[in-house]
Amino acid sequence: MSLTDQLNGVFTRFKENAPDAAKLPILEANAQFAKTFDLTQTIQVGDNLPPFRLPNALGEEVSSTDLLARGPLLITFYRGSWCPFCDLAVQSLQRHLSDFQSKGVTLVAITPELPDYSLSLTEKHDLKFPVLTDRGNQYAEQLGLLFRMPESLRPVFKAFGHDLVEHNGDDSFVVPVTATLLVDERGVVRNAFIDPNYAKRLEPAVAMEWINSLQS
Repeated sequence: MSLTDQLNGVFTRFKENAPDAAKLPILEANAQFAKTFDLTQTIQVGDNLPPFRLPNALGEEVSSTDLLARGPLLITFYRGSWCPFCDLAVQSLQRHLSDFQSKGVTLVAITPELPDYSLSLTEKHDLKFPVLTDRGNQYAEQLGLLFRMPESLRPVFKAFGHDLVEHNGDDSFVVPVTATLLVDERGVVRNAFIDPNYAKRLEPAVAMEWINSLQS
């Protein structure tokens, strides 16, 4: 089953089974965000990737300069370990990790979650790629990849038991937009998947097509 099929299944079950008090605010907030999100204000193909230095799940700093010295980067942004769509996406990437590595590409995930939660996710799925903490979404903001969630969603998150203050270490109630970027060894963005719909993710097979085109 493709990643898209899995994501669609989760979303369908959510729409069928979630109580209206939770479902309707989420659907309304995301529909509104999709209408107002401006893709032209995000990082674009051909742009130079702004450098980053972010802690991994063990609290060790990882820099884009060091990573790019090894070759191209496949960078994916995810909202948090509490998000079932993100959970499926990172699992899918892990299953294709050896394919990426065989082409000399380093996979990196970036999340606003604190290293303790990144470590929990890493251990849960036995992830073999770095998960970096973008505290306060400062790096995502540089790339134009922010969703400032409306206050109407706070009681919904509380009802689901998602404590973003605890997970992210701040009360901003902001998450990154779904995004995956392929960056060549010079630091230039060669491909970008950016979607305001959190239920949409890049298929790993498409990422491989990008990588193969990069090396052809």
